[in-house]
Amino acid sequence: MSVAAFRPDRSACLAGDFAHRGSDTTESTRQWRATVRAHVLAELETFLTRNHIAPVRDIAVHDIARQYVGRGKCLRSTFMYLGWLCGADADAAALRAAAGLELVHAFALIQDDVMDAARLRRGEPAAHVRFAARHRRADLPGDAHRFGESAATLVGDICLVWAEKMLRDSGVDRTALDRVWPQYDAMRVELAVGQFADLLNDARAEPGLGAVLAVARAKSGNYTVRRPLEMGAAMAGCDERTRTALGRYGCVVGEAFQLRDDILGAFGTAEVTGKPGDTDLGQRKATTVVVAALELADAAARRELRTLLATPELDTAAVARLRTLIAATGAREHIEAMISDRTAEARRIVATACLPEPQRHLLDGMIRICTTREM
Repeated sequence: MSVAAFRPDRSACLAGDFAHRGSDTTESTRQWRATVRAHVLAELETFLTRNHIAPVRDIAVHDIARQYVGRGKCLRSTFMYLGWLCGADADAAALRAAAGLELVHAFALIQDDVMDAARLRRGEPAAHVRFAARHRRADLPGDAHRFGESAATLVGDICLVWAEKMLRDSGVDRTALDRVWPQYDAMRVELAVGQFADLLNDARAEPGLGAVLAVARAKSGNYTVRRPLEMGAAMAGCDERTRTALGRYGCVVGEAFQLRDDILGAFGTAEVTGKPGDTDLGQRKATTVVVAALELADAAARRELRTLLATPELDTAAVARLRTLIAATGAREHIEAMISDRTAEARRIVATACLPEPQRHLLDGMIRICTTREM
C-alpha cells in the first residue's frame, strides 16, 4: 500500500478521541495508534515528495527510503507525539515533527543491515543487496558487494539529514524546538554508541546478562521509547515531574520491547519479523535469550551450545538445534518473566503519574502493544 494511501481527519489524533471508547484500553489505544501512524506515513510521503532527489544512474534514493519508512510500525514517532500530548493539545506541526523520527529509524535500519550483512528488510531485499544487484545488472566496474554497502551507507546518511530537516521545518515554534535538541542529540549519540557496542556483542565471548541489557538499552530501548517520549514532552513544555515519570516509563518499556525483540530474534519467523528467522542465531548475537540460555544450561547443554556457537557456518539444522537447546534451558520463560516484571513496573508508573486520564490510558495501552509487538 502506498505511504499516502490513508489520510484520516487530523482531529482523530486527539488523545481523548480513542482513549475512552469502551473498556478495552489496548483496543482503544490500537485504534488511536493506527490513526497516528497513518498521519505519520502521510507526512513522510509529503516530505519525500517535496525533497525528491533525482535518480543517480537510474538508482532512486527515494525507493530505498520508502521501503524503510513506508511499512514501519512508527513506534518512535507515536511515542514522541504521545509525549507532546502529555503537555499540549493535538497539533499538526507536533505530529509532523514526530514523524521525522521515522527517518532516523530508517538510517539506523540501513546501517544495521550493512553491519549485520542482512539479506532482507520488511520482507524485501535490504538496501545494500538492492544496490549490489543494480550494480551487476548495469555491469558497472568495481565490486558489486562493496558498491552496495557504500551506496546504502550514503542513503542512510541522507535519511539522517532529512530527519533533522523534517523536525526543523515541522512548523513547531523555535522555542519549543530548542527544548528538543539536547534530547535529540543524546538519542543519536546513544544510538551510535549502542551500534558500536553491538559490533562487539558476540555470544562466543559469553558476556553477562547485565552487559547485554546495557547494550540493548542504548541501541534500542532508549531510542525506541524513552528518548522519543522525553523529546515530545520537552517540546510541549511539560514540567520536570512529568518528564521524569515519562523517562522512567520509557526506560522499562524500552527494555521490555528489546527483550521481546530478542525472543523474536531467536524464535520468530520471517513472516513476523520481515527478516530471516535465523538472523540473530546465525550471527551469534549475544542477545538476552542466548546469554540467559548459557547461564541457565546444565554442563552438557552448555558445552553443546558453545560448540554450536563456535561453528564457522551454521546451517538450518544447526540453527534448529540451537533453538531446541535454548528452549530446553528455560531461557525463553526467563526472558518472558523479565518482560512481565517491566510491564508491571511501567503500569505502576502510569497509575501514579500526574497526567490526564486519556494520556494515562494511552500510555497503558502502549505497554501491551510494545511488549507483544502488535501492529
